[in-house]
Amino acid sequence: MSKARIKLVGDDIDKINSFIGEVQSITEKLGVGLIGPIPMPTKKLKITTRRSPDGEGKASFERYQMRIHKRLLDIEINERVLRMIMKIQIPSGLNIEIKLI
Repeated sequence: MSKARIKLVGDDIDKINSFIGEVQSITEKLGVGLIGPIPMPTKKLKITTRRSPDGEGKASFERYQMRIHKRLLDIEINERVLRMIMKIQIPSGLNIEIKLI
């Protein structure tokens, strides 16, 4: 059997977990092997801006942060499993990359 590696990238961990849950239910129903989800390091994007636009007055700052979560899934795959995974509704803001190994 060949394998597929699914890489999930998104800023909302709940969307990633719901997609993973649907993939897990498909693999359990069809009886194929699943390795994962393997958590990858979370990327933190940070921006610090000054509140006062003209530079006068108190030097106060606002800090913003966005986290990018990543997960990997390895699935033993055949044509039927791949078709069912492709039919899953993909939430907005979630990037999915599927590689056949």
